[in-house]
Amino acid sequence: MFSPLTQSRIKKFRSIKRAWYSLLILAALFLISLLSEQVANDHPLLLHYGGNTYFPTLKFYSGKTFGGPYRTEADYPTLRNDPQFKVRGGWVLMPPIPHSPLHSYLDLPGNPPHRPSRDHWLGTDGAARDVLARLIYGFRTCMIFALSLTLVGTVLGIIIGGVQGYMGGKTDITVQRLTEIWSALPFLYVVILVGSIYGQNFRILLCVTGVFEWITLSYYMRGEFLKLREQPYVWASKALGAGHVRILFRQMLPNAMTPVITLLPFAIVAGISVLTSLDFLGFGLPPPTPSWGEMIQEGLQNLQAPWLATSAVCALFITLMLATFIGEGVRDAFDPKSLTKLQ
Repeated sequence: MFSPLTQSRIKKFRSIKRAWYSLLILAALFLISLLSEQVANDHPLLLHYGGNTYFPTLKFYSGKTFGGPYRTEADYPTLRNDPQFKVRGGWVLMPPIPHSPLHSYLDLPGNPPHRPSRDHWLGTDGAARDVLARLIYGFRTCMIFALSLTLVGTVLGIIIGGVQGYMGGKTDITVQRLTEIWSALPFLYVVILVGSIYGQNFRILLCVTGVFEWITLSYYMRGEFLKLREQPYVWASKALGAGHVRILFRQMLPNAMTPVITLLPFAIVAGISVLTSLDFLGFGLPPPTPSWGEMIQEGLQNLQAPWLATSAVCALFITLMLATFIGEGVRDAFDPKSLTKLQ
């Protein structure tokens, strides 16, 4: 399935225990976060009422379904504490963390933010929302944004840098000058301008950051394709009448993937850092979207509640550390000198 060279690189990566275990841990955490609604939610996983079974985390049910007066979504925290619900044989199976990241628990004694307790393991924030639930959902948001941004930046970087290196000449110089001009634009000002015109949401933020993310990779891809364009197999493909697109993506790209693979984990680190920074400054995702940057900002506004900033900073530190360990392992695995020693 894999070439001998690729197998050697995988073997080398797995021999770097710190990188390999970091990959397993980060992948497991991300997979768990994809099921956040089943991990942290005030909606029951399973609800039995009136002889019927319901799955509130997977489907919408109105309050009338459970004897309420309204057709809006059922208020499950109130419902499961209602004596009449239990009298009618109702019972629920709750997620491991029975709290929603958007629900404000204003019935708790005292003023928010509330200290960590048996019910709220990491306490609540200034709006009385569960910190641990927001931390889990925020991790999913960070990872999806970082992976999406990495995908957009990688595709654009490969295409733009590859065309530059393959075509060379005036095309290379023209695109390179335009790239340098584009990279000189102030990123934060562009984000503020676009956000003020079109609003703040996930897609717009991804598009704005994506049009800047490709620049670094394009430099590496340009160098790789400039080197590969003089290889004999490229000239042979041209002599056989192969088209530019086939030569570029079928012949040259597989031999120019080393920069892409080695920069991938660090691009994910950059994506997480960008989103957290923008959310911290107030130019990222709109509230009440769970966000680590917003949690850190709120922690600074509530210094009497150190669990707010501490939990978000620790989660950010661990995530970036794991991704950095993976990146270092991939870089070492793709180092030709280390492969020579391994063989």
